Amino acid sequence: MTDTTITTCYVHPERETSLRCKRCDRYICMSCAVSTPTGYICKECMRERQKVFDTAVWHDFVLGFAVAGLISGVASFLVTLIGGIGFFGWLLVFIGSSAAGGIIAEAVRAITQKRRSRPLFMTVAGGVIFGALPMLLLQLLSGNIFGIIFQVIYLVVAVPMVYARLSGIQLSR
Repeated sequence: MTDTTITTCYVHPERETSLRCKRCDRYICMSCAVSTPTGYICKECMRERQKVFDTAVWHDFVLGFAVAGLISGVASFLVTLIGGIGFFGWLLVFIGSSAAGGIIAEAVRAITQKRRSRPLFMTVAGGVIFGALPMLLLQLLSGNIFGIIFQVIYLVVAVPMVYARLSGIQLSR
């Protein structure tokens, strides 16, 4: 025997559906469904699930910004010193910026005790930029074109590196 009961989305009662949320078992339409690797869930279950991963507390934002800004300021100063080396300096800036991004991310991870939150990752990325601003402004005021380029390279490499390392983004498995 087949069940002829008409089911509708719990959010949109005018839409017929046979799709159910895999967590709460409510009927959902495709506009209410969120695709996960193991099936569909409703938006409410997705919000509840997201809260589990956001573990940062208020002082993590302050500490993360301060640590990122401090280490970024030192790294930015070192990039300024490398500027006078020549072609070898270009290579050092790329490698050093990547290393600085990793060091900043690990320092923030240690100071925040591995707590995580997307706004925390963005705050730390802002701290990296804020820490590099004094050296970038100094290079702009002095008119040192290579110093400006090296600072921009540092920021273009370090900021995404910090964000990716903290958020767990993986480009390959």
